[in-house]
Amino acid sequence: MSEQSQTINKKSNNEKEVSLREMIGVLVDNKWKVIVTTTLFFIISISYALLATPIYSGSALIQVEQNTGDSMLSKISDMLPMAGGKPASQTEIGLLKSRMVLGQTVDDLSLDTVIEEKYFPLLGKGLSRLEGKKKSNIAISRLVLPEDLLDKVFTLSIISPSTYEVRIGNDVITGKLGKLLIKDDINLLVSGIDAAVGTTFNVVKQSKLTAINELGKKFTVVEQNKDSGLLLLTYKDESIKHATQVLNSISNNYLQQNVSRKSEEAAKSLEFLKEQLPVIRGRLDEAENRLNMYRQQNESVDLSLEAKSLLDSTVSLETQLNELTFKEAEISKLYTKDHPAYRTLLEKKSVLQKEKDKLNVRIGNMPKTQQEILSLTRDVQSGQEVYMLLLNKQQELSINKASTVGNVRIIDNALADTKPVAPNKILIVVIGLISGLLISTGYILLLKFLHNGLESSEDIESLGMNVYASVPVSNWLKDKNVLLRNKRKIIRSTTFLAKENPSDLAVEALRSLRTSLHFAMIQAKNNIILISGATPEAGKTFVSSNLGAVIAQAGKKVLLIDADMRKGQMHYVLNCNDRVGLSSVLSKQVEFTDAVQDTSIEGLDFMSRGQIPPNPSELLMSEDLNVLLIWASKHYDLVIVDTPPILAVSDACITAKYAGTIMLVARFHTNTLKEIEVAARRFEKNDLVINGVIFNGVEKRAANYYEYGAYKYYS
Repeated sequence: MSEQSQTINKKSNNEKEVSLREMIGVLVDNKWKVIVTTTLFFIISISYALLATPIYSGSALIQVEQNTGDSMLSKISDMLPMAGGKPASQTEIGLLKSRMVLGQTVDDLSLDTVIEEKYFPLLGKGLSRLEGKKKSNIAISRLVLPEDLLDKVFTLSIISPSTYEVRIGNDVITGKLGKLLIKDDINLLVSGIDAAVGTTFNVVKQSKLTAINELGKKFTVVEQNKDSGLLLLTYKDESIKHATQVLNSISNNYLQQNVSRKSEEAAKSLEFLKEQLPVIRGRLDEAENRLNMYRQQNESVDLSLEAKSLLDSTVSLETQLNELTFKEAEISKLYTKDHPAYRTLLEKKSVLQKEKDKLNVRIGNMPKTQQEILSLTRDVQSGQEVYMLLLNKQQELSINKASTVGNVRIIDNALADTKPVAPNKILIVVIGLISGLLISTGYILLLKFLHNGLESSEDIESLGMNVYASVPVSNWLKDKNVLLRNKRKIIRSTTFLAKENPSDLAVEALRSLRTSLHFAMIQAKNNIILISGATPEAGKTFVSSNLGAVIAQAGKKVLLIDADMRKGQMHYVLNCNDRVGLSSVLSKQVEFTDAVQDTSIEGLDFMSRGQIPPNPSELLMSEDLNVLLIWASKHYDLVIVDTPPILAVSDACITAKYAGTIMLVARFHTNTLKEIEVAARRFEKNDLVINGVIFNGVEKRAANYYEYGAYKYYS
């Protein structure tokens, strides 16, 4: 295996590394793409910032106070060690955002009917606002649609100051201002028109749930400070007036439900007391009757001081136990016995019961007469205490029910700032600039990573191949060449660069190549140079023709042979004909000298491809080609053979065995490193070695400025 082959094997699997310098160079090369893209994004962002509809934010403040209701249930939480003192803000936030509250606002403000003027798509609404045009409006007092038409858009067009036209599906209905329009299940009443004739509106009747969800998207509630009980309500809308209306409605509906809830709580407690009062009154009457009968039977019996003391203590305990019994009756409706509040109540009741038991033991040690009178008197006094307690509570709850205010109050009614909160124009423009810059640079760098086209001679040299010259692209020729598209065929102009613009940088590079070839061919077996490319469009014909010209201009006699008998176009460049040529010689139709043509360059002769034969490979494999090249080698100082691309057909390998020097043309940014590698292997399989590579069409880029700029001195 040759040294070149070993190097190719070593380098072929290496990933192409991209340095920071190359990336910067790529960006510099494509700076106009970056500038144009960034400018485009900048213009789009400015346009959006100017045309986007302003959004205003309204706010209201609500205070949730600690629950201090007067019902018996309101005192149960006091029994818990950690209870009380903090408002349940999260619960109230949930209530504010509930369907109960928001749904009432939807009904109050008819938010389920959405009306929007129809503008030109994207730009119409913004342009209308910038022009200061008055916003058109219509008022719909009633809109009833069947369920299958809910959440669907229909149009309403103004056809006169008092007449409108509605398009729902395929139906067109005409209605009049202030008159109820009825058709099938559709009811529509337009109560006001403030729009010019011809104005069209999009109207949507949303389902209740859709309207609530849309309202919830614009509505937020946060607690201003932790455990403060102050709730900040905000709502964002295109209209300042509408934003404040919605917030005030939500605040009032929330307040109303809170008051209703508190009033209902008082009503339930009052109902409970009304049920208990007759029972307690009956027990009290029975106790008084028993005491009176005992006194009559035993005449007058007085209590001792000790008995009076025990009686007072016992009555006090009985009163407390009765209060706890009433509380237990209420709390049992809300909680199980495992609830902390219920357990606390039972524990307190147990303590009082133990104290009562101790008093009963002391009472049991007293004389029987004293025990009986004390017991009867205790029953009467306890009953009176309980009865009066319930009577007072009943009156208190009756007053509270009539004057319930709840534990919520509106601190600040809704107000909206006249300065819109969105869009943030400065931020949008900055994001637009950054996005344009990032997208353009990202796209360019992505193409850089994905594209494997050759960008420097170092890429080729990494395969162990010598680069004899880097030929810069000729901007002069690029401007002169006109691509004439004739269906599938592209024909280039006949501009011969070496003759028409000999001072071009590309020609100077070929003169440098001429010098390199002079020394490289010292060890060659003959004076025949074969020039091929890996793929079409590499520029081998350009290199062959102009290289032959600069060598001829140096006083050498050169024969240029177009061996591409399939698609050879060199006769166009040299302004010669293809009536006779290589195919004519190999098919023995003409002699060698008859196929050679003079060119406009002194010392440069040319043999065209001739007429395209049906069997070009077979002609090249004949011994006549060898005879021709031997003849040419003897009669000329240098023979240049231009062949088809090696990866396309095998013609180059057939011809190359007669050449002393083999050159491969690789085009900047067109050929890939893999193509060069495969081309080298294709020659190698035929026991042929590429002597060097001509790097053609090198463009002036920041990433390869040194390579391109080497010839700038001569310009």
